[in-house]
Amino acid sequence: MLGYLLFAVFFGLLLLGIHRKVIARIQRRPGPPVWQEILHMFKFSFKSTWVPVTASESLFIGIVLVALGIWSAALFVVISGGSILVVFGIYMLHKIVEHGFGLSSGSPYGKFGGVRSVISAASEIPLFVSVALIAIYTQSFELSTIGQYQETNGPLLFIVPLAALAMYIVILSKMPFGPFSIVESKEIVSGYKTEHFGVWRAGLEVTNGLKTYVLLFTFLALFIGSLSIGWIIAGMILLIISAAFVCALCPMLSPFDSVTLQTIFTAIMLVYAAVIWVIA
Repeated sequence: MLGYLLFAVFFGLLLLGIHRKVIARIQRRPGPPVWQEILHMFKFSFKSTWVPVTASESLFIGIVLVALGIWSAALFVVISGGSILVVFGIYMLHKIVEHGFGLSSGSPYGKFGGVRSVISAASEIPLFVSVALIAIYTQSFELSTIGQYQETNGPLLFIVPLAALAMYIVILSKMPFGPFSIVESKEIVSGYKTEHFGVWRAGLEVTNGLKTYVLLFTFLALFIGSLSIGWIIAGMILLIISAAFVCALCPMLSPFDSVTLQTIFTAIMLVYAAVIWVIA
């Protein structure tokens, strides 16, 4: 498990590096090397570590450990074929963690980032509709059973495409420089991460790598099915490249526009789910 955890961290960070590189190339910039996010993690590990005077020390430090813990748990759930309700529950819990990051430092930029993390929860609402649609067809919330269903009936990507689109939008909202990435908008510096530095920021980078790996793995498991590690890696790379194209070509939305569009999509998903439930 420890070996797989390390692999997930480093490959997740490498995926974020590929994401940045593809965006740069689309925008005709050389961009950083694809291993830049891994270098960031090591760089912060050896920089000076402090806790701001305005911070709540226990929350400032503890929230990093909580973030590492919940995404390590999420990784274990997805590789063991556990319940998608647990994975999505952890994802929702991460919104509280982001809020805690923002409040812990006492920085106004961190507070703005924390508040926006709560506002951005609008992007997660369609996930619950996706779960309902998947359960209608597979009669299960277990990733292992959902994989078995797809071996017999084909990928859910083609059976419930809007459910797949809903989760893809969630992934986009977690990607840097994306249209829904209001938590990391430049006008609030680095958002909830602004004041975390040194080993605490390195912990955040590790969390970002884990989170990216888990979200992409979950998408593939839910909508493509059980895959070998080689196909998982290839699928994640294709997903991150497609997300990079969207992020490079679409401007970042304002918080109001972001929430409005995601709310409209939620309404569409609810109607779609109702129709599927009646037909099924």
